[in-house]
Amino acid sequence: MKKLLLALLVASACSRSTTTTTTGAGAPRTTTSTADLVGASSPRMAVEQFLAAVRGQDLQAMSAVFGTSSGPSRDNMEREQLEKRLIILQCYFNHDKFRILGENPGEGGHRVFAVELTRGRLERAPRFYTIQGPGGRWFVDNREIAAVREFCRESGTMNSKR
Repeated sequence: MKKLLLALLVASACSRSTTTTTTGAGAPRTTTSTADLVGASSPRMAVEQFLAAVRGQDLQAMSAVFGTSSGPSRDNMEREQLEKRLIILQCYFNHDKFRILGENPGEGGHRVFAVELTRGRLERAPRFYTIQGPGGRWFVDNREIAAVREFCRESGTMNSKR
């Protein structure tokens, strides 16, 4: 399992990805993630890019938009710890489709998004919290993992030995 995760990480780190998501209006939006540009240009785009990276199993793209007001977590966190965290997030937030239901201001400069995630027959609506970082870029810095607990159990990837 460790070799598979390492191979996945190496493959994703060496590639560029182009992802297309469908907005609520139905218009496709294409974004290209590169190693040079971190964060997103808007809070909504941070959530969209994060979820597209989860769906594409692209840990590198996830790490570019997962962060805090200090910037991307990949620049502010030990690599091994970050990789473990991203793999866990990927399991819990893996989805077949998503839809942003709404956006509201949050505490401390956060923007809070209600997002509907669908995986198979399961639908859940976790909240995602974004924050502005250096250079005016936006990062997903928190998300409601408890709301999507069943997603990871359904995949069989994580054991529920807690």
